[in-house]
Amino acid sequence: MELFSYTACRQLSQMFVAISFFHCSEYVLAATLHGKSNVSFKSLLISRHYIMAMILSIVEYIIEISLFPGIKQYWVISNYGLLMVVIGEIIRKMAIITAGRSFTHLIKVHHEEHHKLITHGVYRFVRHPSYSGFLIWAVGTQIMLCNPISSLGFAYVVWRFFAERIPYEEYFLKQFFGTQYIEYTCRVPSGIPFIK
Repeated sequence: MELFSYTACRQLSQMFVAISFFHCSEYVLAATLHGKSNVSFKSLLISRHYIMAMILSIVEYIIEISLFPGIKQYWVISNYGLLMVVIGEIIRKMAIITAGRSFTHLIKVHHEEHHKLITHGVYRFVRHPSYSGFLIWAVGTQIMLCNPISSLGFAYVVWRFFAERIPYEEYFLKQFFGTQYIEYTCRVPSGIPFIK
């Protein structure tokens, strides 16, 4: 049975390691930056929609490896996806570490004293490097599995999520930091394609 082949074992184990590392490291960084008492299950970034997307991607994988095992054998594509996972993870974690206490998983609607505008490090290149990293990571997980449908689906859904989130978040950032933030948006791209 193809589900227990070397290909399936390698690709699925890489997927589970990527997911586990991503969520555990998000939790550890949130606890380190904001204190364990200020961290909740939400800091793991696991929602009902996210769980459904991951389940659907595994279902796609199982169906395709059972019916069309050859499409999972494109190691160049799978390895490219693995590289995207690693690069996305590094970009996101660099963003979190660079922002320090100014980074939160939930959008702040009230300015806090420790909240500063971060424009150095990876924030010199893109305004939302944690979002860029997550987009690269999420799509990479599906390319790593050679999941054509989920690759496109994840790209669209994650892009759409950020297309709605970035304007909302930037509304408050403009309120907090005024012209300093507006000038920053003129110099530095968002980091998500087609979102100004």
